[in-house]
Formats: sequence, C-alpha cells, structure tokens
Amino acid sequence: MPNEKKFEHYEKFKVYANKILALKNDSLEKTLAIALSLCFVCAILVSFAAVALRPLQADNKALDMKRNILDVAGLLQEGVDVNQAFSEQIEAKLVNLETGDYVEGMDVEAYDQRQATKDPAQSIAIPADKDIASIKRKAKIAKVYLVKQGDKTQSIILPVSGYGLWSTLYGFLALEADGQTVQSINFYDQAETPGLGGEVVNPKWRALWQGKKVYNEAGDVALALIKGTVDTGKPGSEYKVDGLAGATLTSVGVSNLVKYWLSGEGFASYLDKVRADG
Repeated sequence: MPNEKKFEHYEKFKVYANKILALKNDSLEKTLAIALSLCFVCAILVSFAAVALRPLQADNKALDMKRNILDVAGLLQEGVDVNQAFSEQIEAKLVNLETGDYVEGMDVEAYDQRQATKDPAQSIAIPADKDIASIKRKAKIAKVYLVKQGDKTQSIILPVSGYGLWSTLYGFLALEADGQTVQSINFYDQAETPGLGGEVVNPKWRALWQGKKVYNEAGDVALALIKGTVDTGKPGSEYKVDGLAGATLTSVGVSNLVKYWLSGEGFASYLDKVRADG
C-alpha cells in the first residue's frame, strides 16, 4: 500500500512536470512555475535536513554544556574525553531555590532550567524591586553540579544569569566546598561588545576571581566588580574583582547577577545548608 501511494504521488508529479515542460520557454507561466517548483523542492530539503540533524544538534549542545562545566571546574584538558570526564567527576543535582533542599523524583538529565524559566508552571515572576539581574522570571528549581572526588564534594557549580549591556549573560560560578570561596566563573552564552564587555570570557580576567570571597561577616553578598584595579593591600579586597575596562554597564550587570543568585533570591538557602552539612 505505501508503495502504491508513492507511485501515485510520483505519477502526479510527473504529469505536473510534463505540463511545465510543455510551456514556452519565454512564457511568464513557465518562469513562475519553475520558480515555485524550485522553492517547493528546497523547502522539502531544508525541512528534511532540520529534522534529520535535530538529534545531532541536541547531542552537540549537551556536549558543549558539559565542556563549559568542566572548564569552570578546572577539569577541562586538551584531548580529554568530555563525556567520560563529566560522568566520572561531575554529579548534577536539582535544588528547590525556596527551601535550599535537593529535589528527588525528577529526571535530572532531562531538566532544562532555561526552558523551565519560560514555563509559568515551573517558574515565578520576580518583583521589579528584587530583579536586580533584570531577568524577569526564574525557575523554581535550579540545576547545580557537584565536583566529586569519591564521596567528597570538591566544589559546587551554580548556574547564573543576568543582563549586561546588550544581552543576557548565562554562565556558571564555581565555589569551593565551603560555599564561600570562588574557584572560577565562566560565561558560555553572551553577546556583549567584543573587546569590552565581551572580555567576560577572557581567561586572564576570569583568573582574577579565584580565591575571592562571597559573603562578608554580616552574611551579605559582598562580591562585586569595581571600577579600576583592586588594591589587594586594602581591607575588603577579598570581595572585589577588577571591572571590565570601558564596559561599565556590563561590569554592573555581572555584579548584579552575582549578588542576585547568591542572595536569598537565589542560592543562599542552599549554600547555608551546604555549610551546615560540612
């Protein structure tokens, strides 16, 4: 039966093609018919390619995300098998941002926090007076990554996002197991000005974050970018990072997204429990 259908469609197309060929070469009808036919064939080919390549695109996207997580964890090396390194050293967990507890009974691998942010059932609107990162909505559940050595957690990788000058920056902030000391930061998706705000991906600037502290003695988020260069001899320098030269608004955006996601609106409850558990 399927073959008969195919034959029937072929015969119809053959009749249509013969009609086109029978038209005069210089006729408007033939010109339009050929143009429409080419558009139709190209549309079919593009649709087929999009469907056929979709699984490959999904695999590449997942691989790139794992590569970025390994990078911020300091585990990405030349020639390393990304999938193997990730599975051996990284454990993904889901966290309820309101309670700070781990979420059980959900498919961790399938959960997409960015997609959840767009779903009213899985996210909440952020009041304007609290939305310092200018993201408007946040998912109720966040996906965090634990860098493991045996049963021991070496560091914690938190997803962060916030608006800079031209775009929303999406990245990861890696903290040591104390939930207080910065290990690294990495922005994997941003469209800031190259050479200015785009320097958020510069390894030299990212290296400035290592060893910085998040919370001051009062428990408030003190980590932020400053204008100019940090004077390490001054009190409080452990909470400050050099701002991006010529990119004031991007620098402010990075400070705001860090403050938001490490405050009570973000991961503060979770990090409190991490510290309490030792």
